[in-house]
Parts: sequence; structure tokens; C-alpha cells
Amino acid sequence: MDFFIANAYAQAGGQESNPMSLIIMLLVFGLIFYFMIFRPQSKRMKEHKNLISSLSKGDEVLMQGGFIGKIEKIDAESDMMVIYLTDTVAITVQKSAVTTVLPKGSMKAL
Repeated sequence: MDFFIANAYAQAGGQESNPMSLIIMLLVFGLIFYFMIFRPQSKRMKEHKNLISSLSKGDEVLMQGGFIGKIEKIDAESDMMVIYLTDTVAITVQKSAVTTVLPKGSMKAL
């Protein structure tokens, strides 16, 4: 009955792994993590911080919620600003909610 199944014999001495290969593999994964995840995210955060610091009265902005408005007043102490959505509707939002600064006159074009 043994002619259908080949006999399997355990290998007496297993292969010894090189500890340097484990260290090299961890370094490669660390580099992949840095260049694929950490570096692009920190670059985006830096660009957004520069955008927030360059905001001024009269800029037309697009908010994270999809609102488009014109900045009327910026309060530097509390990190808040007043945005007019229309001539009569004003809202107060955090500066960090700004996604992009739109070109002048884009609200009139809509």
C-alpha cells in the first residue's frame, strides 16, 4: 500500500537562517514605509499649513464640506474666521477647514 504515497522523512538538521537577512528585510520595509506613507503625508501637511497661514480677507475659499465663500474676517487668536456664503449669509469656521483658495471672481461665475 505504500506505492501510492511517497514516504516523507523529516530532515534532521533544519536550515539555519542568517540574522543579517532579517535585519536587512526590516530596513527595507522601514524605507518603504518612509517613502510611501510618512514622507508624502508630511509634505501634504506642510503645504496645508502654508495655505492656512497665507489666507487673507477677501480670498474666496472652498471648505471641506463643499461650501464656497469669501473671507470677511480672520481671528488669529482663536484660529477662526467669518466667511460670507452669500451677501446675507455668514458662517464662522476654523481656518483648518479650508481646502483650497479659489481664483478671484469664481463665486460670481457660479
